[in-house]
Amino acid sequence: MDKKNALRAGALAAGTTLMMLLMSSPALALNRDDGDDPGPGLSVIETLGYFVGLPILLFVVIAGLVMLLTKPDIKKQDTSRNVKTKAEAKA
Repeated sequence: MDKKNALRAGALAAGTTLMMLLMSSPALALNRDDGDDPGPGLSVIETLGYFVGLPILLFVVIAGLVMLLTKPDIKKQDTSRNVKTKAEAKA
């Protein structure tokens, strides 16, 4: 029964993807619009720097700031003073 549901879900996902691809309009990137003035392209190094390096760097900076600003106090509280080890027997 589980294989049947997985097959049905896969077929539904594939059918939905196929319909979205067929119904979407093409980008028509070959036809320039009026006033279109693209700049020079990016090199591979620039592309990797912008879309891989900068997000990783930003993540590291934010994670570092969070770790620095939320670090626990160095002095730890000893809670064993509040614990009574001898039971008080009342009869």
